Amino acid sequence: MTEHTHSRGRLLIADDEPEIRNILQEFLCGDYDCRAVSSAEEALALLRASKFDLVISDINMEGMSGLEMIPHVREIAPETVIIMVSGAQTIEYAIEALRAGAFDYVTKPFDLRHVEVAVERARQHHELLRSKRRYETFLEESIKLRTKELAHALASLEDAYRTTLKALAAALETRDTDTHGHSERVVSFSLRLGRELQLDEEGLRSLEFGALLHDIGKIGIPDMILRKPAALSDEEWLTMRRHPVLGQQILRGIEFLEGAARVVGQHHEKWDGTGYPLGLRAEEIDLNARIFAVADAFDAMVSTRVYRDGKPYAAAAEELERHAGRQFDPAVVAAFLRIPPSDWEELRARSLRHQRPERASTAAVSSSPVTAERFSPAATSTSGGKVNAPQLPAASRITRRRHEARGLRRSHRHA
Repeated sequence: MTEHTHSRGRLLIADDEPEIRNILQEFLCGDYDCRAVSSAEEALALLRASKFDLVISDINMEGMSGLEMIPHVREIAPETVIIMVSGAQTIEYAIEALRAGAFDYVTKPFDLRHVEVAVERARQHHELLRSKRRYETFLEESIKLRTKELAHALASLEDAYRTTLKALAAALETRDTDTHGHSERVVSFSLRLGRELQLDEEGLRSLEFGALLHDIGKIGIPDMILRKPAALSDEEWLTMRRHPVLGQQILRGIEFLEGAARVVGQHHEKWDGTGYPLGLRAEEIDLNARIFAVADAFDAMVSTRVYRDGKPYAAAAEELERHAGRQFDPAVVAAFLRIPPSDWEELRARSLRHQRPERASTAAVSSSPVTAERFSPAATSTSGGKVNAPQLPAASRITRRRHEARGLRRSHRHA
């Protein structure tokens, strides 16, 4: 529709009687920019091509009637105000016109003063509609602007939360050098699984923060247990098993970490109910905790430590599949297996590239880069089905035994 700007209002007259058109034009077109047509079809064609403030139309015309025209006018030009004119003196016609969407109704033979009053009221109503539209447009633009500003502020706040939580997770990992980079990797692995399972944005956020903070409860575990270079005693093992509960207690009351707290508190539960601390089973376990359990186990299996080499993808995937329905949610394991091995390779390689410079030398030994040969399904072991342990650079027998003892301790810890 073509836009026109006029200092005066625009008026469209539709009547199949030339005398009526002439009278209305002579009376009204001094104050309005007028167009006059003899049919509803012509009127609608003009409305499609240009804007009019008011339409005065006869009800009974050849072809389409004025009443039939009203819905089309409302669709083409919702702000155009309609006045109907008819020689019928019955109230039914007036009611029918108003119900169809007309603003006013004038009967023939009409008193021109009545026409003048009706047109002036219609013009004022049109101005109100225009003011209302301008105000609504202003409100919509203001809301869009404020929403954009709020979204930016929330995104900045979430980034600040994320940065703080990452720093906290990194600080926790300094208490156990064997797990450096573990939190970052399990976050990446968990989110990839979560997207495969079509979690919504809120679910992915809870999964991310839960994976990042899953071991926060170890703050409450004494160093003599957490860093013990030997197998844990039964009593020490009971203390270690308290870390999910301690972690959930630490996060209790932090609203934006409510979903993450469930991951922290349930990440050692097992599908068959043999996990801890509550012995939850199947879908009693939070979905994000079930997702994290698979991602965490996968990272543990494929990660290289100073006391052992990591498993290739094929062996880790086979292990997950073997324990589906017992330790892991079968649906989550199935989702894991749908993801191409190259995705896991890229995620792990990316986490290694992002390790801090001061850890680079340690990472070269304890987390050797993932190569296609070592991490692909075709990778094979070289000693009776087990992957050979890496050579420790200039390590003494005492150091080697200490690493082996620590490996045994970590095996118990993740059982």
